[in-house]
This record gives sequence, C-alpha cells and structure tokens, in this order.
Amino acid sequence: MHVAPGIHAGRLNTMSAKPKSIKKTRLLIVDDHPMVRERISELIQQQPDLEVCAEAESVRDAIKAVQTHHPDMAIVDITLKDSYGIELIKQLKEINPKLLMLVVSMHDESMYGERALRAGAKGYLAKHEASKKIIDAIRRILRGEIYVSEELNRVLLQKVAGAKSAQGESAIDVLTDRELEVFQLLGQGIGVRDIAERLFVSTKTVEAHRENIKQKLKFKTSSELLRFAIQYCMHGK
Repeated sequence: MHVAPGIHAGRLNTMSAKPKSIKKTRLLIVDDHPMVRERISELIQQQPDLEVCAEAESVRDAIKAVQTHHPDMAIVDITLKDSYGIELIKQLKEINPKLLMLVVSMHDESMYGERALRAGAKGYLAKHEASKKIIDAIRRILRGEIYVSEELNRVLLQKVAGAKSAQGESAIDVLTDRELEVFQLLGQGIGVRDIAERLFVSTKTVEAHRENIKQKLKFKTSSELLRFAIQYCMHGK
C-alpha cells in the first residue's frame, strides 16, 4: 500500500476507523403507574448516554428485570402493587450489591427519605419534581454522590452531629420498615386480611405488627391507633 510522505500507516488506519459508540448507562424504572413510567422513560431516552433497559410495576417484576437485564441503576417508587419500595431496595441490594438506586416518590421524604438511604438507595426525589430534576439526580448518583433535598440533607447532617431536627423527630421514627408499611396500609383503611395478602404474610403476623405499633406509639386500643394512622397518612406529622 502506498502511503503519502509524512503519514504513517498506523495513523492512517486510526483516521479511517469508525468512532466508537457511547456505552450507555442502563436504567430500570419501577413504578405501578404506566404514565409515570412513560414520562420518566421519555426524559431518560433523550440523553445520549442513558437508556431504559426495562420497566416493572411490582416487586416480582422488578426482581426478574434485574436478574434478566442487569441494569446499572434502578428508579424505584415507594408504593408498588404488591409491596413497598423500601423492601424492594433491600432485596435488589442482595441480588446486586453494585446496583445504584434512586427513589422517586409522591411520599413525603420526612417519612421515607432516611429509610430509603438506609435500605441502600443513593437518592430520594419527590415525584412532582421529577421532570425538572431527575436527570441531574441520576448523573450525580452516577458520579458517586448522594442526592437528597436540602432539607433532608440538613436533617441527616444534624443526626450525624448528634443534634435533633428543629422540627423534632416524627412519632413514627420508632417503627421498623415493615411496621411502617403496615401503619401506612392501616392509614389507607385497608383491613388486616388484605394487608396480609399484599405483604404475603399471615394475618397473625399483621396483627403482631399492629400490636407492636400500638405499643411503640403508646396507644391503648387498636381503634385509637387506626384513627391516628388515618390522620397521619392524610396530613402527615
């Protein structure tokens, strides 16, 4: 092959080679609302280096998607068809400890933000802010950062420093993650039998959780607990 003076053959081959395609970060969207999944997917697919590899509406589907599609990150809602996202985060971390997770939820972060981080998520974003902030949240988590609101960040830093929040701790902070799920479902007016079916446990287990919640929150009767749960879930602390 004749090569022009001053140009080496190796350089010529480099110049004629096709540019390498960008390796895209693969994301899984877990939300039980199709329109929410569609909107988040649209925002992600507009990015040249991000792609949605799968979607899921339940814990079972999400676990299967992680095992099948091997995403780099999962975007998870708190309320799903068959369970709560906090438990899903724990399960996905066991399946793939390197999986990054961002919670995008309509629930107040004061109730679930810290719990989501403890379970293994790397960020918490309010659903009403998702359209404006989700891409920034994804990129910051990919850079190794934690993404939370300024308020939640302030609360977490105060806890690290040994100080209490100016607003005080929530009454339900004493509940375990599973007890909080039961508390939320009770507050939605769902009966013990239906809660048991949703959480795939026995009615006796739900009743035991309810009794523990009642004792921790210092209520004498289940009726008092139920009224408080309904009020709390409607208005917050």
